[in-house]
Order: sequence, then C-alpha cells, then structure tokens
Amino acid sequence: MIRIAVDAMGGDHAPGEIVKGALRSIEYFDIEIILVGQPELIKEFLPQGELPAKVRIKEAAEVVGMDEHPAQAVRRKKDSSIVVATRLVKEGEADALVSAGSTGAQMAASLLGLGRIKGIDRPAIVTVLPTLEGGKLLLDVGANPDAKPEHLLQYAMMGSIYAESILGIENPKVGLLNIGTEETKGNELTQAAYPLLQKAPLNFIGNVEGRAIPYGQAADVVVCEGFVGNVVLKTTEGLAGALFQLIKEKITSTPLRKLGALAIKPGLKEIAKMMDYAEYGGAPLLGVNGISIISHGSSNEKAIFNAIRVAKECIESGFIEEIRKELPRFTVPQE
Repeated sequence: MIRIAVDAMGGDHAPGEIVKGALRSIEYFDIEIILVGQPELIKEFLPQGELPAKVRIKEAAEVVGMDEHPAQAVRRKKDSSIVVATRLVKEGEADALVSAGSTGAQMAASLLGLGRIKGIDRPAIVTVLPTLEGGKLLLDVGANPDAKPEHLLQYAMMGSIYAESILGIENPKVGLLNIGTEETKGNELTQAAYPLLQKAPLNFIGNVEGRAIPYGQAADVVVCEGFVGNVVLKTTEGLAGALFQLIKEKITSTPLRKLGALAIKPGLKEIAKMMDYAEYGGAPLLGVNGISIISHGSSNEKAIFNAIRVAKECIESGFIEEIRKELPRFTVPQE
C-alpha cells in the first residue's frame, strides 16, 4: 500500500485543514497516511479524537516557522515535522511527503535528507498552470532564484518527463520563457540556454512570451529560472483573484445586473474552479531523490487532498526512476 507522510504542522491553517485534507484522501484513495507533528494538536481534529483506519501519527515536537532561515532551521530542529516527514521517505517508511510549510525549509530538508538524483545539479519546483488548453507546466517557480544554462536544460528534461508521466501529454512541447520569440532575444542566461535546448532530444519549440502562457497553445512545458517563475506564478494568482473580484462587483452593482448574473453564474463557477490553485494541489520538487510535494502556504482541505493525489500519482508513475533512466540522453556534448 502507498504510504504518504503529511507534515501536519506546516501551513497557515495547520493542523486543522491539513488533517481534514488527509482524512478526506483516505476516503477516495487506497493509501496510508502518516500525520507528522504534535499528537495532542493533531488529535483535536480527528473524529472523536480517534485515529481512523489507514492513518497513524508520527510524533515531531518542533515546527519550522515561515520566518526562520530554512537551512539553519532544518539543521537545528532535527525533530521538526518537515525533517521527520522527510526522514520517513529517506528510510523507506513513507513513499512521499506533502507539506504546506516553509518552501525553503522543505527544499533544505529534501536536499539534505533525500539528496539529488545523480546528474541533476539543481532541483526545480514544477507547477501546473491553468490555461485555455488545460493544465500546462511551468518550472522553476522558486527553488533557485539564479540558474545556469545547463540547469534550464535539466529543468526542461524533468518537466518533459513529468508532463508525459503525470499529465499524459505525448511528446510535450517545451518552450523557453523569454521577452520575445526571436532566437536572439533575452538576457545572457536565455541566450546561452537556447542552443542547449535546441540540441537536446526535446520537442523544443523556441522562445515563449509570458502573454502566450494563459492561452496554452505555445508550449506544454515552459522553462525559466526560479526568480522569474515565482513572479509569473504569483502575478497569475493575484491577477486571477483581482479579476474575479472585479467581475463580482460589476455584475452585482445594480438589480438588473444581478438578474443577469444568475444566468452566467454556472459558467463563472466553472472558470473559478479552473483558476483555483487548490484544484491542482501541490508542486513536486523535481530533481531530489524522493517524492517531495510542496503545497501553497494557505492550503485548505481541498488543496491538501489534491496534493496527496499528486503524490500518489507521482509514486504510481515511477517518474523519478524515469528521470534516472532518461537523464543520460539529455546530456549535451561539450564542443
């Protein structure tokens, strides 16, 4: 049976929403959940304070705060929930971990506890962005603010394998996020990365502008360094939220508009669902030697449920072994 360690203490709404999402997951999936954290706090959110079947608690007395230095906190707090959850994966007691806590702490714990896949220099956080053509991948969205050209090549390779294994996209199109579609556009990083991607055994389609991402027609996998990717991700989230708030205000501003709003309400609900980060769950940290799913800090029950679903799909797909197997053919010979 698949076993997933859930950091019950990580996130803005921990442990309540985390526990609720974990309990919901065992109703739908044939998995075992290991809730990692402080037992007395976790039990407050269990039905009648009792553990359901397929759920157990692994005690961890400490919590890494969002304001703490990630690497220092992970080294100092050996009994923190994120470190203990990572250790369960390292020791084979769990097949994956899910956390909505500090992204930096989860990265540090994963790198120190799980290590990198041989041949991968830097891990990348991959996320699914909603587009008019369905979910598309963007990476890196925050693991490494700075990157080298060869790192972008590795991101493209891992993203391509993930798109095939998890999203079921055959021969995914890979694009390099840039300020123009011309080959000569961009900064030193993108100009140096372009020929590497061009030579690699990828379905590389060239540069992709940011405005093309929401339409989803240009590329299935969009590659960039973590600084740019994180800005794109958070701008997209903020823009979607502001747009829906504006629409709600305008279509309910008069009695007549309120009547019209009733007619379009079902369609708006469908759009809102497509744009809701909670529907996509968590973002895998690609490149580490184990499955580590990073969830939004404000994750609610639904987001945690979907993050656990993503973890389950990652385990079943065997994409980490696929990365190990495929990595050699993505190595571009030095001229």
